[in-house]
Amino acid sequence: MKEITTVAILGAGAMGAAYASRFFDSSLFSTVLVARDSRHERLKVEGCVVNGKQYLIPVVHPDDPSQACDLIIVALKSHNLTEAVPYLKNLVGAETTIISVMNGLDSEEYLGSVYGMDKVLYAIALGIDAVREGNSVTYTNPGKILFGQADNSDLSERVLCVQEAFQKVGIAYETPLDMIRMLWWKFMINVGINQASAVMRAPYGVFQTSQDGESLMSELMRELIMLARQVGVNLKEQDIDDWNAVLKTLSPKGKTSMLQDIEAGRKTEVEIFAGKVVDMGKSCGILTPVNQTLLSIIHVLETDRRES
Repeated sequence: MKEITTVAILGAGAMGAAYASRFFDSSLFSTVLVARDSRHERLKVEGCVVNGKQYLIPVVHPDDPSQACDLIIVALKSHNLTEAVPYLKNLVGAETTIISVMNGLDSEEYLGSVYGMDKVLYAIALGIDAVREGNSVTYTNPGKILFGQADNSDLSERVLCVQEAFQKVGIAYETPLDMIRMLWWKFMINVGINQASAVMRAPYGVFQTSQDGESLMSELMRELIMLARQVGVNLKEQDIDDWNAVLKTLSPKGKTSMLQDIEAGRKTEVEIFAGKVVDMGKSCGILTPVNQTLLSIIHVLETDRRES
C-alpha cells in the first residue's frame, strides 16, 4: 500500500473536528470534510473552531467528482450512519482505509458491507474529552485511538500505514493484539458512563468523586460484562478498574457525548447502548434491569426535550 497523504473525515462533531484539525495543521496531508445540504454550506462558510482556532477545512459534497482518499475517518452518530455512508462513494478506492471512531459494536461491519471489510479497520477513541457547542469544539485531553485488524498478532501493511500517519500528526495510538475485545471494552464504557451521565446530567467530575455516581456506572457495565461472556468475549471486573484509571485523567468539567445530546435536545444513542444490552439480554436469557430502567428514563428525557 502507498503512503497515506489524503484524508477525509465524515462527521464534523466533537471528535471529527478534533481529528480533522490535527491532519489539517500538518503540511504532509491533504484534508477534507465530507458533508451535504445545509451542513455542507455551513462548514464551507463558518468552518469549525477547535480549542479557539478557526479551521476552514475544504468541504467535499458527495455529488462532487472526487479522487479516492487514502484514509477516511468516520465520526458520526449511530443513527446517521445508514444515510451518510453513501456520501463516501466517490472517495473510496482500491487502497482506501476506513476507520470508524463511532460508538457501538456495529459500524465497522456496516461500513464493510458497503465498501468491503478488507478496507475497514476496527477502532475506538479513548480518553478524548471533546465538547461541542455550535461549531466550536474544545478539549483538554486528546486521548488516543486504539485500532487494527481483529487479530493483530501480525501487523498488516494497512495498519502500519495508519500508524505512520498518526505518528506524523501526533495522534497517540495503540494496536492491541485482540481488537474485538477492546471494541467490547469501549462498548462497556459507553453503556456505563454515557448513560449514567445523561440521566444525572453529570460531567466526568461527578464520577471521579461520587461513590453513588460510580456505583450506577459500574452496575450498568456489569450487566454488559455478563453478556460479553455469553458470546465469548473476555471482559471482567478488572476492565471496570482499568476504565476508572482512564476516567481520572479526564477534565472534571468534561461531558460525555450522550450528556451533550441531552442538553442540546438532540437524539441520543441510547438504542445502541441500553437498547442493545436489553435485546442481547433477552436473547441470552439474562436479566438487565439497570439498563432497562435507563433505557426508559432516557426515552422520556428525549421526548420531553422534543416536546418542550
